[in-house]
Amino acid sequence: MRYHLFGKTGLYVSQLCLGAMTFGEDWGWGADEKVSAEIVARYIDLGGNFIDTANVYTKGHSEKIIGDCLGRHSKKRTRTVIATKFFGSMRTGDPNAGGAGRKAIMASCEASLRRLQTDYIDLYWMHCWDRNTPIDETMRTLDDLVRDGKVRYIGFSDTPAWKVTEAQMMACFRGLTPLIALQIEYSLLERTVEGSLIPMAQEYGLGVTPWSPLKSGVLSGKFTRQNHGKVKSGRGDWAMSNLNDRTYDVVDLLIKIGKTVKATPAQVALAWVQNQPGVTSTIIGARTVDQLKDNLKGLDVNLKKEQVEALSKLTEPSLDFPAAFLERAGMFSASGTTINSIASPVNPMAPKDEADRY
Repeated sequence: MRYHLFGKTGLYVSQLCLGAMTFGEDWGWGADEKVSAEIVARYIDLGGNFIDTANVYTKGHSEKIIGDCLGRHSKKRTRTVIATKFFGSMRTGDPNAGGAGRKAIMASCEASLRRLQTDYIDLYWMHCWDRNTPIDETMRTLDDLVRDGKVRYIGFSDTPAWKVTEAQMMACFRGLTPLIALQIEYSLLERTVEGSLIPMAQEYGLGVTPWSPLKSGVLSGKFTRQNHGKVKSGRGDWAMSNLNDRTYDVVDLLIKIGKTVKATPAQVALAWVQNQPGVTSTIIGARTVDQLKDNLKGLDVNLKKEQVEALSKLTEPSLDFPAAFLERAGMFSASGTTINSIASPVNPMAPKDEADRY
């Protein structure tokens, strides 16, 4: 296991983060408490130090399991970076039980601290953009939690690039605690984030933490063109809706490359994500210890340049304007020169001097 600095901080996190959404059977498809504890122990034994959960995962059970495994043990707690999230409501019928308003954040934080059995959260994520709450209210509340010592760092998940930028600039100019990280879905089947979110994160020094790098298990190799319709997923439509010819083309290539590098399709898919620009730590989930060990072996996969290019070409995304336009706007670049892959703002067709203007 290798470790990377998280954003513009002195915090080191392991390059693979253990996602705890599968801890607890409350949603009908997770791991029980005993297996979850074994997964945590094995992950730490193999050098992992970064665990990600949320208040709503398995109705709070996920946080409770992490608290039993780590929070109540001071030495283990000190060695691990525990991240959790606010936003999701835990009480039906209470309009203030969720969202990113001050009342909801404060209550969510206190409840998470109790379940995690710790007096601080290393990284507190906003789980999703709250359209109904002014971003300055959210940022000031998070700043208060940091100043109170209940939270060490803050980050955003599943939020548009323009809103993350607004929050970061607000923190910068008002002296509030800045964001250090961005959690987004990123995989060979979900690359639209390369249009705005990834470049934005790189520009502002946010560590990128991809979730669902295997697209809910679709890229694990379990689902193939040959067994279409015969294998079911515990994630239901969340996974099954992604099974189509395009997906099977990607799986076929993952299998082909995997045979060459002696790795499973899942390990190849993880290796591709982990080596993308801006990515700091990739979230992996597991319902068994064997699944965890199999995913961690992705750290040993070294893809050749041509293999990475083949996967990238096959899954090239359609990005929002003006990303694609800037990539092909050669007339605006100086002799084809680009800056960070984007055409530089110099027009080679411009007049060389005043006499050539017309």
